[in-house]
Amino acid sequence: MGIESSFQSSPRLQRTLRRRLVRLLVLFVLGYAGITIVLLFLENWFIFRPATAREFWEAPAAGVQEVWLTGADGTKLHAWWHPVPDARWVVLYCHGNAGNVSQWSPAAREWNEHVGASVLLFDYPGYGKSAGRPSEAGCYAAGETAYRWLVEEQKVPPERILLHGVSLGGAVALELATRHAHGALVLLCAFTNIPDMAQGMFPWLPARWLVRTQFDNLAKIATHHGPVFLAHGDADDLVPVDHCRRLFAAASAERKECFTISGGHHNDSATPAYFAAIRSFLEKLRGCESIATD
Repeated sequence: MGIESSFQSSPRLQRTLRRRLVRLLVLFVLGYAGITIVLLFLENWFIFRPATAREFWEAPAAGVQEVWLTGADGTKLHAWWHPVPDARWVVLYCHGNAGNVSQWSPAAREWNEHVGASVLLFDYPGYGKSAGRPSEAGCYAAGETAYRWLVEEQKVPPERILLHGVSLGGAVALELATRHAHGALVLLCAFTNIPDMAQGMFPWLPARWLVRTQFDNLAKIATHHGPVFLAHGDADDLVPVDHCRRLFAAASAERKECFTISGGHHNDSATPAYFAAIRSFLEKLRGCESIATD
């Protein structure tokens, strides 16, 4: 009887196991889908980390001038102008995804000190005192407004403008470089595109196919023909240095240079060696009559 009973209960056991497996599979699918949906809602939070003036603000250093800009859509944007008398170069500084101009001002002033360049440092919508909310299109539009201020209000010749972008700001600088004349493009710790970044952060998700924001530097740098200087820290654990190498390989510019910052992390790569390399690169451009017009 015992043997016969065990055989009779075997199908029942199998059905129980199957039900449990189905439940586990359903729970896994629901959990996976839930996490995916949550991350989709948090996309902007991962990409844009603005600090409003209420959250953090420091007064500008001596000699730094506050500037108010008006975007094409009427958005009020805030910027700081770091002038240097008789500067050869003027840097349009597109900062990274976090903070505001008051936190990035020390980095801008390093261009004053190490390169002797004037700098316009501006905030994206939703950052610092700038109105609006951050978005890919909004960042591009802010860059356009800042560029227009330099050319139209300050009368800076385009061939003297260095379009400089750090991390996310590299995408803004590169977008400007594909649209406007400039002296050179300088990218520090730039990424290839947001889909690559998302996939690297969440390798267990089809992240590259889900993100809406693109910031596609890899595609754009292939269409940019002006001088380009790329730099990246080899210890960057947020944007791996391979992103820089891929951008350099894709760049179609005749005058291009890639500088690896030994031991440089994502937020400490602007070393004296970095600025020395930039000065050397810019010296090679001096006297060149042609400017980048993409």
